[in-house]
Amino acid sequence: MSASPTIEIAGRKIGADHPPYVICELSGNHNGSLDRALSMIDAAADTGCDAIKIQTYTADTITLDVDRPEFKIKGGLWDGRSLHELYQEAQTPYEWHAALFERAARRGVTLFSSPFDETAVDLLDGLGAPAYKIASFEAVDLPLIRYAAAKGKPLIISTGMANLSEIEAARTAALEGGAAGVVLLHCVSSYPADLADANVRTVADMARRFDSPIGLSDHTHGVAASVAAIALGASVIEKHFTLARADGGPDAAFSLEPDEFRRLVSECKDAWTALGRAHYDVLGSERGNLQFRRSLYVCADVKAGEPITRANVRSVRPGLGLAPAHYDEVLGRHAARDLKRGEPLAWDMLG
Repeated sequence: MSASPTIEIAGRKIGADHPPYVICELSGNHNGSLDRALSMIDAAADTGCDAIKIQTYTADTITLDVDRPEFKIKGGLWDGRSLHELYQEAQTPYEWHAALFERAARRGVTLFSSPFDETAVDLLDGLGAPAYKIASFEAVDLPLIRYAAAKGKPLIISTGMANLSEIEAARTAALEGGAAGVVLLHCVSSYPADLADANVRTVADMARRFDSPIGLSDHTHGVAASVAAIALGASVIEKHFTLARADGGPDAAFSLEPDEFRRLVSECKDAWTALGRAHYDVLGSERGNLQFRRSLYVCADVKAGEPITRANVRSVRPGLGLAPAHYDEVLGRHAARDLKRGEPLAWDMLG
C-alpha cells in the first residue's frame, strides 16, 4: 500500500498516516487586548493542540472604508456591521506579532498565521512563520497564493465556497509558486455552520481527488463534525478558540473554550488511534480470550458405545473442545469410552 500524501510543518509530519494536526484558531477573540492574546496562547498551548493560528491583516489591507451597501454585512452573526468596522475590531495588530511568536516559542507550540496581503506575508516571513494559511475568502486570490508560496513554506488552504476547479487552481498556484506542500481543508463558510451543512463526507472525496493531505476547518458548534472528519481521513482539524464565550468577541459564539478544546484534541487523536488498519488477524490483546469462544462439550454423561446426540453434547463456552462447525458431524457417532459431563469433546473420544 502506498503511503498517503505527507507534508511537514516545523518538523511535524502531517498526513493520514500520522496523528491529526489540530490547529487552535485565535482569530479576533483577543478583544483588542495584547495581554488577552498572550493569555490565549498560554491557554491554547495547555490544550495539547499542535499549532496556534492567528490572522494577519489590518482593516485597510483587507477591505475599504466606504459607505456603500456591498460593504455592509446582511444577516448572520455580524448583521448590519460594515466590513471595515468588523475587521477594525477583529484585527491582530502587526506590532503584536513579535510578542505572540515569542510567547508561542517559549511555550513550545507552533504559531503561524493567515496573511491577507503581501505586507502580511512579508511580516510573517520575517518572524520565521513555518507555514501560511490561506483563508476560504482568499482561496480565489491566486496572486496572493503565489506570493505566499514563493517563501517556500507549506500552505494550508481552506476551500469554503470554492468549487472543484477553484480548489485545483489554488492548489496548482501554490505548488507551482514554490510551496513546500499543500494541505486542503474542507470548510463551510458560515459562522456558525449548521451540522446539517457540514457535509464532512467531502473530506473523503477530496482525499480521492487531490494528492494532498486533507482536513477540516470546522465552524460548527461542538466537536462532532471534527471527530467525524477524522474517521473519514482528515489529517488536519482547525477550530476557533476563546477563553470564554461570555467575554464576547467576533468569533466567540462558535469558538471552543479551553476545556472543550482539550476534549477536541483528545477525541480527535483517540479517533485516529481507533482507526488502526483493516485486518482480520487475532490481536495479541485478544489471544487470551480465544479459550472463551464456544466449542463442543459433553453436557450429560455418556456410556461407552452410546450415540452422541443433542441431549448429551452442546455448543457452549469455553473453547477447549471441538469447534461448533463439527456439531452435525459428531451427532450419531458413538462414545469410544465413558464420557463425563463437563468434558471438552475431542475426536479421540468418538468411535
